[in-house]
Amino acid sequence: MLDKSPSTSTVNVPNDLAAHWMPFTANRAFKKAPRLLAGAKDMHYFTVDGRKIIDAASGMWCTNAGHGRTQISAAIARQAEALDYAPPFQFGIPQAFELASRIADLAPAGLDHVFFCNSGSEAADTSLKIALAYHQLNSQGTRTRLIGRERGYHGVGFGGTSVGGIVNNRKMYGSLLTGVDHLPHTYDRDKQAFTKGEPEYGAHFAEELERLVNLHGASTIAAVIVEPMAGSTGVLPPPKGYLKKLREITQKHGILLIFDEVITGYGRLGYAFAAERYGVLPDMITFAKGITNGAAPMGGVIVRDTIHDAFMTGPDHMVELTHGYTYDTIHDAFMTGPDHMVELTHGYTYSAHPLACAAGLATLDIYRDEKLFERALGLEPKFADAAMTLKGLPNVVDIRTIGLTAGIDLSPRADAVGKRGFEALNSAFHDNDMMLRVAGDTLALTPPLIVSEDQIGEIIEKVGKVIRAVA
Repeated sequence: MLDKSPSTSTVNVPNDLAAHWMPFTANRAFKKAPRLLAGAKDMHYFTVDGRKIIDAASGMWCTNAGHGRTQISAAIARQAEALDYAPPFQFGIPQAFELASRIADLAPAGLDHVFFCNSGSEAADTSLKIALAYHQLNSQGTRTRLIGRERGYHGVGFGGTSVGGIVNNRKMYGSLLTGVDHLPHTYDRDKQAFTKGEPEYGAHFAEELERLVNLHGASTIAAVIVEPMAGSTGVLPPPKGYLKKLREITQKHGILLIFDEVITGYGRLGYAFAAERYGVLPDMITFAKGITNGAAPMGGVIVRDTIHDAFMTGPDHMVELTHGYTYDTIHDAFMTGPDHMVELTHGYTYSAHPLACAAGLATLDIYRDEKLFERALGLEPKFADAAMTLKGLPNVVDIRTIGLTAGIDLSPRADAVGKRGFEALNSAFHDNDMMLRVAGDTLALTPPLIVSEDQIGEIIEKVGKVIRAVA
């Protein structure tokens, strides 16, 4: 059950905001009209001036179990007292092995090994490095090309930015990684507008991978990375059959398939992972955000046995991959050479940090005990119906829903793309006591999975006021 203990406390508000260069933020505008938070509990934030703000964004797609969960904070405190830090290179802690086992149990069968990092960005780059190294171990060293997707988001590392497909995230950083190409995005407003769930139209977009194979050659492509639902770009659900088609093509050509589930993992679409919802088994799944309910930084990559074992056994039994691969070869490829040698020269100082592991274990307990994944699936139709009531309001040109997520496209102002969305962010916070996400002129609603039907109604009512306010 939800914690009901109070959690607000007095905070000193700084009178100088200049020193902090904020991430992904319009800093100049923020510092003229700050959106400062002081506390949070269940479905709400509390501002420094005492206002109660309903969270329609799960913080930043993170707090699936709501805020201020004392089970999680108590677990972190106990762990901090017992063991504040342990080096993850050549040493381990029991909690890391327990958490990895529990994550593997939640993942689709065959994805049985977990490599920990600290964020979704690190998880994306880790998965790409594993893919490249795997092909090297399998005598497929020509497989160096990485394929992302237009409008995709895979964090802010050089690898993730390179395979990402959001232009504003790429254009300031030069050529990024070489040897990268992109699939087309899956969105066609004329044929998909105002769809609940997966659109009927668009599975054929996966066939563009065949064109890239014909252009570059299958023997040069290491991996394809996609979000099952493209979240950061403004909530683009996958067309029906699209992900299965992508799996068929990658398997046919011996290309690894990576699902970036940093947003979709841990219940957002009604399942532990979107791979389960769509009945598609990728070679790797990246995760972050919901694994600790946002209470501590953590991310990771879940890897198929066949990848992990490729690093852990000798090369004599490895299967040639030019014309596809058997799934008995991936995990094993990394376990080559003398057993005192490091199999994968990759990791982070804070991989499997004790406090993050404690937070992760407590968070998984809450998801299990409160059946939050199942709850999200049950609420999906009601959430979709509620979101669609916004159709017809000024400037609403599309609404897309999937799981407990909705994307509401507003037509841009003639003088500036993204300005209406930014005005909506401010109107929501300052005038309507609500936090939401914006992506350009798209409003994204992603409430915690504990949201009640009444709170869904409250959120939609407030969003309607915001839309009218920025008309």
